Amino acid sequence: MALLEIENLTVTFETASGPLKAVDGISLSVKEREVLAIVGESGSGKSVSMLSVMGLLPWTATVKADRMAFQGRDILGLSPADRRRIIGKDIAMIFQEPIASLNPCFTVGFQIEEALKQHMGLHGQAARRRAVELFEAVGIPDPEDRLGHFPHQMSGGQCQRVMIAMAISCNPKLLIADEPTTALDVTIQKQILDLLMRLQAEQGMGMIMITHNMGVVAETADRVVVQYKGRKMEEADVLSLFETPQHPYTRALLSALPENATGDRLPTVSDFAIEDTPYTGASA
Repeated sequence: MALLEIENLTVTFETASGPLKAVDGISLSVKEREVLAIVGESGSGKSVSMLSVMGLLPWTATVKADRMAFQGRDILGLSPADRRRIIGKDIAMIFQEPIASLNPCFTVGFQIEEALKQHMGLHGQAARRRAVELFEAVGIPDPEDRLGHFPHQMSGGQCQRVMIAMAISCNPKLLIADEPTTALDVTIQKQILDLLMRLQAEQGMGMIMITHNMGVVAETADRVVVQYKGRKMEEADVLSLFETPQHPYTRALLSALPENATGDRLPTVSDFAIEDTPYTGASA
């Protein structure tokens, strides 16, 4: 059964220079217990697509879709109150830049307990016990003590773990991870990815992994959607994508991996002739 279904999503921003179409006709779906990776270079519309699902785009954005449904329920047609009951509880998101996403004015414990109060009805000691359990689950040492820390008192890796704890606090059915290892060193990146995949398996969540790192895709994904200039270029299972990429842009992405470098210069996507003809095949 599909958890999330999106058909012909467009997102347009009003700018001083006129309308800017950041997402142009994206269609995708993710099933229960499936990991779907959305890949593409910066500016390809990956994050904007998922922020439109979360309802977190600014007022300058116009979101349209033939269908945007979660477990068969139309998201765009919900009232703001009904949408808030789903977003943060059944659909959760790990944002880029955890330091910027956490409120610097409140302790991390207060912030996670607030989510538990809003969506799970937990208060006082019950909320605190659940927060401690979540910090233990994501590998934060001395969880009781850490609940009283402010974001600036924690490392980037620890703040990322706090974000993950908040995202899984209400046992979501779908977890959206937007560049969850950005700006982390390679050792911490590996730990965060292992943690996410363990939690995904234990809780049976569907997951959307937004990334431009093809190594992360190979390690985590079941299926892959490739985006370029706001359009879907290709969709395939992960093995087919790496072994027999169909679109020139996908081939350019794979050819630009560091291990494919020759001589003293790393290849870039711009070295390859790319067509921006959108995807027209059947979904994988």
